[in-house]
Amino acid sequence: MSSDSWPPALKDWVAKCLGQMTDSNRSEAQAELRQVIADAFAAQTLWTTDWAGVQLQSLLPKPTPALNHLKRKTLEGTVTNKKAKKTLKQSQANASQQYSNSSTSHSSSVFDPNDQAALNRRAQRFQREHELERIKALKASGGSVIFNGSSTSLKANAQHGHLFDNGKGFLSRSASPYGSGMVDGAPDDPEADPNVIDWDRHTIVGTSQAIFKDYLRLTTEPKPEQIRPYSVLQQTLLELKKRWRQKCSYQWICSQFKSLRQDLTIQRIKNEFTAQVYEIHARMALESGDMVEYTSCQATLKTLYDLGIPGRVEEFTAYRILMLLHGRNRSELNLFVGQLTPRQKADEAVQHALNVSRALSMGNYHALFILYDTAPNMGGYIMDHFIDRERVKALMVISKAYRTISLPFLQNELMFASLDTTRVFLVDHEAGFFTDPHSPDSQKNWDCRAAHVKLKEAFETKYRKVGIKGAI
Repeated sequence: MSSDSWPPALKDWVAKCLGQMTDSNRSEAQAELRQVIADAFAAQTLWTTDWAGVQLQSLLPKPTPALNHLKRKTLEGTVTNKKAKKTLKQSQANASQQYSNSSTSHSSSVFDPNDQAALNRRAQRFQREHELERIKALKASGGSVIFNGSSTSLKANAQHGHLFDNGKGFLSRSASPYGSGMVDGAPDDPEADPNVIDWDRHTIVGTSQAIFKDYLRLTTEPKPEQIRPYSVLQQTLLELKKRWRQKCSYQWICSQFKSLRQDLTIQRIKNEFTAQVYEIHARMALESGDMVEYTSCQATLKTLYDLGIPGRVEEFTAYRILMLLHGRNRSELNLFVGQLTPRQKADEAVQHALNVSRALSMGNYHALFILYDTAPNMGGYIMDHFIDRERVKALMVISKAYRTISLPFLQNELMFASLDTTRVFLVDHEAGFFTDPHSPDSQKNWDCRAAHVKLKEAFETKYRKVGIKGAI
């Protein structure tokens, strides 16, 4: 059973399950995953199952031992360091002992309201409970918790505040997908899975002041002195845009952008600036014909937009539609177009891409080449990668409908740059048949009947399979 035939919902669910697996449950989870898919395949329910609601039992959190009824589980969640937790546990132990003593005395005799010692013990117990409730309220409001004179701040370090808020309310450092972090090497949440890496604990903040830095693939743990902080990365982007306008080498620019993206990734900075970096690099890659880097940037931008980070969403939505047309991925295209919002559909670039899709599906090559000539933004650079394929298909239709047709007509209809380019294109596809081969290009007439068979062979050889570099 090939995964190519799986529905998109199943692929997304499998990717989600693989991301939740750890070393401790991987073998069991993979076995259960294969069994679930095999059962659905045998029952022919791959396309009808609501995969988003399927849960692997092996990925459910392991049950924690039942806590003693005297232990305050919710209060343990408010403790933010080992010293504070130790203090709380000691307080609970004392309360438990006093409660035990009190219970013993009550079991042997009726409570005496004149017993001053018993009254003092009850007052102390209520005071402790009141103090713990106050601590819980302080934490919820973002204050500091004080245990025995030591203060533990619950607010982010102001020195690294730019990593958490870009001034527009968007988190720039991605939140941990598994909840609470670590405190002094121990889980802050008693129910946290110790087998899951807490990325917040390992995130570093760079200290390098170098504006430019060549891209090198990381083979060791990154060091702060080798990573540029957020403020320096902003200066780097400004300088790179200036160098690009000065016609600097794309190879050098690409290396610098990959290094810039790497520093953002290492520091887990995800905000509007991050989206801008990937958008600019994607446009430069399109202009330079670098589809590998463009595809990489487009994939990351989709993730950023899904997080709600603002950017040129409509522009890159149009590019994504054109790329799906390039890959002739009709099933994914229909799914993607069905998810477009009214705002996206109203955008000029998105409307253009949808019109291209409509022209291709209807075989309307006349409308297609007009759209190619008027493509907004960088859409024409994407269409460059599949326009020759569509020209051959259009020539196959023309050669079947006409006996002869003038070369200038083909140039204008198929939006070639010149008559010479038109003639060379026909020759390269072994369809350079003319009724008057020795006439000037402006007077040449294309022999349609002789060229038709050769065009069909050329299409099967060059364009039947689509190869997209960097496709994922």
